Amino acid sequence: MSTPRDLLIVTMDVESGRTVEAGDLSLALAGAELIDLLAAGAVTLDGDRIVPGEQRAPADRLLAEAASALVRATPREPVEDWLWRRGRGLSAVYLAALEADGVVTRQRRRLAPVRTSRTALVDSPDRSRAADRWAAGDPVLAVLAAAAGIHGTPAEDLPDVGDEAALTVLTAVNEAVLELEAVRQKRSVEQAAFDNIWRGE
Repeated sequence: MSTPRDLLIVTMDVESGRTVEAGDLSLALAGAELIDLLAAGAVTLDGDRIVPGEQRAPADRLLAEAASALVRATPREPVEDWLWRRGRGLSAVYLAALEADGVVTRQRRRLAPVRTSRTALVDSPDRSRAADRWAAGDPVLAVLAAAAGIHGTPAEDLPDVGDEAALTVLTAVNEAVLELEAVRQKRSVEQAAFDNIWRGE
């Protein structure tokens, strides 16, 4: 299991007060990948910059893809840049992987044999492990889930995760999600103003 997979399962499994935005989730998944790569020794951080380590590929296919996507040239890539670059469309990639592994299934309507866009988790060891990690209050998973939209907005005061590099990543995830929300609000205001012009208001 990997933190990104656990995170996606938790976001699908836990009741939330609002809809999880794909962009927020993708940023959180990119952060989760980086945290797993840090734990595996595949990368280290020099301040807020990512320094690739040994090129041994992680066992998880998507983490191996993340490791191969690291910028190995100098200047080193900042964590925030990684989140935006790697995170683009990442939630769809992880959802497809869970579906391919049989952890997620597409729900079918009773009278319509065609596949629908609704997805659901099946009972599986992956789901059980993610649920156990969530129930145990894993602080990294909790912060990432909050950033993705579970239980409201990203936490302002991050819990002690016992690792400065992981804390740097979690802080960057929170800041990126807040930046994305600010962009959404700006676009919403601009669209409302545009609509008002057409209505003559």
